[in-house]
Amino acid sequence: MTMAPQTKQHIEAVAGHIRDSSRILFITGAGISADSGLPTYRGVGGLYNDNETEDGIPIEQALAGAVLESRPEVTWKYLMRIEEAGRNATYNAAHQILARIEDNKPDTWIFTQNVDGFHSSAGSRNVVELHGNMHHLRCMDCTFHEKVIDYQHLQTIPPRCPQCTNGILRPGVVFFGEMLPMEAIMTMREQERLGFDLVISIGTSNLFPYISEPVIKARRQGKKTAEINPAHTSLSHLVDHHIPLGAAEAMEAIWEAL
Repeated sequence: MTMAPQTKQHIEAVAGHIRDSSRILFITGAGISADSGLPTYRGVGGLYNDNETEDGIPIEQALAGAVLESRPEVTWKYLMRIEEAGRNATYNAAHQILARIEDNKPDTWIFTQNVDGFHSSAGSRNVVELHGNMHHLRCMDCTFHEKVIDYQHLQTIPPRCPQCTNGILRPGVVFFGEMLPMEAIMTMREQERLGFDLVISIGTSNLFPYISEPVIKARRQGKKTAEINPAHTSLSHLVDHHIPLGAAEAMEAIWEAL
């Protein structure tokens, strides 16, 4: 597919900003993992888009902290389906390129909404997982926790704790209605305090204030900003460069320009 001249100009400009910057922030959402074939929380292939689940509730409610507490079998039913659909997925070129940029620019940071752990698997070290990580399981009643590759080993649904036997395991992710992890928030705020020369949003709709704030703040401070997203968001008109491409295609083009 031929790339529009204006898009090429934005790609070359962003590559130049990366070369000239010491502290870089990438804010990533579901779009960067979509190129890995990973389904969103709405279910396999958008199965639950604008529809209720077979349990008669929206998927957002099924994946809410309150439902996990009161009806864990319901939450785990949909967790298992979503996890199984993306079980063979792994990081893609966009994740790898972000890791390479960090290799060359050690003060490169990633604030991600994704819970797939792909950034760390691809080699990035400065990763703040704002919504947690689905591969970290912990007991809701005791101190037991473990890191798992996938959920194939789980014997029952909902899974029981092997340590206290009565407790139910849960993923270390932020369900609807729950607070963001304090450690992640503290790290994010400290890095924001130090400031960034360049902030790039990749594959996120920017619906949450804590996701859009770093871009707005950088813009206000006169720093360079960019957005990689096939669609337009509330920030598209604010950034210096909007690249209307998928994450992998855009980052491969930027890396080539570097």
